[in-house]
Amino acid sequence: MLHIERITDRAAGLDWRIAPHRHPHLHQFFLILDGAAKVTLDGIAPDVVPPFLLSVPPGVVHGFSFAAGTDGHVLTVPLQSLPELLDAGAAQGTALGRVGILTEIGALEPLFRRIHAEHDGSAPARGVMLRALAAEVACLVLRALDGPMAESGVTTDPRFHRFQAALNQHLRDGWRLADHARAIGISERHLSRICRAATGQPAATLIEAALMREACRLLVYTRASIASVGYDLGFEDPSYFSRAFRRVMGLSPGAYRAGFERD
Repeated sequence: MLHIERITDRAAGLDWRIAPHRHPHLHQFFLILDGAAKVTLDGIAPDVVPPFLLSVPPGVVHGFSFAAGTDGHVLTVPLQSLPELLDAGAAQGTALGRVGILTEIGALEPLFRRIHAEHDGSAPARGVMLRALAAEVACLVLRALDGPMAESGVTTDPRFHRFQAALNQHLRDGWRLADHARAIGISERHLSRICRAATGQPAATLIEAALMREACRLLVYTRASIASVGYDLGFEDPSYFSRAFRRVMGLSPGAYRAGFERD
């Protein structure tokens, strides 16, 4: 679920240090308002001074060392919450597909406060409002950061676009990495290299992410049983589907569906 918390809540109990880690299916926006922060991003340590916003797409290894009392927020957005902005196909070639740092935070601070208030409340349509506010954050960040990569001469292998098209077409046909590689006429390893170059993630991760995004949609927008959702996506064993969903999403399919029913 979309989540927001203050830096003090996340880091104070960890001695103000967050070890390097990465999230394959989450986009995070860190708004650091005051204090000091040493940031590492895929082994690189940019020189940043608050206030700033850090946009971290999925797959990027990031870690922090904060000065005690550092103030700010972290907004965590599952890719399936805003697929038109954040999933691999939409973000590729835009500023949201790569690490970004904003030093002019403008309207972002009051917007983050609104998200906090909505997240902590229980008003009707809470989930929809949270996604709308997160979309506003993503759009503002996208507009404030650099333009599309294509303007700087970076191009994407056309076989990646063929993979994307096949992934959408055969999502419910049980296609796995070997099937996609065979259809394109290259090895599985080569396909993964192409996907890493385009998105920073291997092909198997993109396939899994697409399956779980579709599973989330089916769980929220249909009344199909959890077993049926798994069968529709090529999982012959319902228990294996549930384990895979929990591993990726951090909670069971039933708990995910129940969370949206509460919203």
